[in-house]
Amino acid sequence: MSTAAEVFTGMPELGPNRKLALPKVVERTLPNGLTGIAIRRSAVPLVELRLRVPLGTTRRSEPFVARTTLLSQTLFSGTSKMSTMDIAAELQAVGGALNAGTDPDRLLISGNALGSGLDRILEILAEVLTDAAYPTTEVDTERDRLVDRIQIAQTQPAHLARVALLRRVYGTHPYAVQTPTPRQVRAVTPRSLRTLHAERLHPTGATLVIVGDVAPARALDAAEAALSGWNGGGKQAQLPATPPLRPGPLTLVDRPDAIQSSLRIALPAVERTHPDHAALQLANLVFGGYFSSRWVENIREDKGYTYGPHSYVEHSIAGSTLVATAEVATEVTAPALLETIYELGRMATRPPQEAELEQARQYALGTLQLGMATQSGLAGLASTYAGFGLRLDYLADHAVRLAAVTRDDIAEVAARYLAPAGSVTVVLGDAARVEPSLAALMPVERSVLPVDES
Repeated sequence: MSTAAEVFTGMPELGPNRKLALPKVVERTLPNGLTGIAIRRSAVPLVELRLRVPLGTTRRSEPFVARTTLLSQTLFSGTSKMSTMDIAAELQAVGGALNAGTDPDRLLISGNALGSGLDRILEILAEVLTDAAYPTTEVDTERDRLVDRIQIAQTQPAHLARVALLRRVYGTHPYAVQTPTPRQVRAVTPRSLRTLHAERLHPTGATLVIVGDVAPARALDAAEAALSGWNGGGKQAQLPATPPLRPGPLTLVDRPDAIQSSLRIALPAVERTHPDHAALQLANLVFGGYFSSRWVENIREDKGYTYGPHSYVEHSIAGSTLVATAEVATEVTAPALLETIYELGRMATRPPQEAELEQARQYALGTLQLGMATQSGLAGLASTYAGFGLRLDYLADHAVRLAAVTRDDIAEVAARYLAPAGSVTVVLGDAARVEPSLAALMPVERSVLPVDES
């Protein structure tokens, strides 16, 4: 009898890429200015909602971040007619849920329910949008919970490294601060949340996506009926463009006695509609964007410096940035950075092998297919792209562009965007142990994280 090892003949060849099949999308601008997008996906008898409301600010403002963060945590804490428990019970009755979150660009309300519960979940959403009360007791409770979560985050190296990188990359831009301090959160009052809600949560510029086992036209009719009372002038901020990256000395943030260092490298990137975007996406994959990348092979598989290095393009409304992240043992901080610089330099000076390009291309095209495979994924994609003024047909065009990228295209964009000389580098670690070896690679300047005085 043959063993498994004896009969194994290797991995099968990857099959041909399938053409990206887009669902039919129905779009309508509702009378109150809200853009409604509905997509039928009847795999399961559920419906997914995504309401995206622009919520940026024109300047860096830590108190604004504190207010928007707490607003998202308390939005469903009650209205003049319903308590938070009433809202939860009504949602449960239709097999549903609603929650909210924010980032520097928007407030995103996500939810789902049985397909038969679409009307009711939209009615609950409308009541919250038009009559959120932000009760003192509920705000106090959620404020304390948010403070606890922030205090825990402030002990995590990954969080601290991101805070340092954002400040180094964005300076005075609103994106520089994305997590408030406990002191700033404690200063937020229910009244300030009600004021912020009235000023910023309005339908003009907002997008509602509905995906599920429901006729798209009927879904939009239901949204129009439920949300007709959501109006108001409000105001919408126009985010300034992000500043260009300012290469310079490595920023070293001291974390005494740390047994690991957090490496963060920022590089220039382009928005999704830029002609270089497809080639840059593939170049990033070859470098460090998935498990089969050069960077992973080098500092994880070959040298064992880290468990999970990763690079990705972070798209925001005001600009895009390529970010590389790794957690490494303190004693190999400089060697890991050296190998990272080497891999970036290799990308910027030598085109990938044809096999490398094809593997990255297959991964990118497969990811597009997987992202649309579920109701939730489809709703998330439609909502995300709508926030950038795009629709799902962008994905079909992008797939064509990915399929057309050549080795020469990769070499050209890698030289333009991945050259180490254009990078911003931040290291969080035990400065006493890592600074001498880092200084042998490049100039180093010390930095400290802001201290919350609460």
